Amino acid sequence: MIANWINEAFFGFDYAILQFCHTLAETAGGIFGPIMEFLAFIGDNGYFSFALAFILLLFPKTRKCGVCMILAVGVGALFTNVAIKNIVARPRPYASGVEAFNEWWQFAGAHLESEFSFPSGHTTAAVAPMLAICLCFFKKYKWIVAPTAFYAIIMGFSRNYLVVHYPSDVLAAFIVGSVAAGIAFFLTRLIWNVLEKHSDNKLFGFALNFDIRSLFKKNKSESANDAQD
Repeated sequence: MIANWINEAFFGFDYAILQFCHTLAETAGGIFGPIMEFLAFIGDNGYFSFALAFILLLFPKTRKCGVCMILAVGVGALFTNVAIKNIVARPRPYASGVEAFNEWWQFAGAHLESEFSFPSGHTTAAVAPMLAICLCFFKKYKWIVAPTAFYAIIMGFSRNYLVVHYPSDVLAAFIVGSVAAGIAFFLTRLIWNVLEKHSDNKLFGFALNFDIRSLFKKNKSESANDAQD
């Protein structure tokens, strides 16, 4: 019921953009295909975002952002994959019965997806953590908006290029991802308030102050002492 309404309400918009993507693919001779497939790979289940978050977790100054990113991906996944997709139950474009969509999907590589279409999980998993980064660092590093926005937009575009999502799926994912990032930022601030309030606790203090670089400094110092001996 909901899926039918979305299909009817956004058909013109979805058709026009998917047609543009197909025209681009034909004009470029499929040269962008491998790039879009690579984006699909690194965006699957938020792998790229989790990898980046893990790196940020290793350093005290960026740990808060790493936690926020992980929470953002998690909240986004709950909204998208657990709730909305199953409630709306919108078929993928290539399975919608529109012949043109199926033909364009086959030209783009015929990538099968197992879940429902609305909203885009890949895009949500890109928007949520990228916006989380902006919320954490924007005051100090305003330039951070450009690369994070680019990643989120190109991820959404890749889903349309491969014809595995409607453009309206991607738009919805931007909204869901933004909400997820906001919730994650709020939760992260609560967590950090607790950690800082009880920083005298060894575990909480470790969570706040551990720095991966200290391990390398320690090993370097021990190596120097061994050399002197």
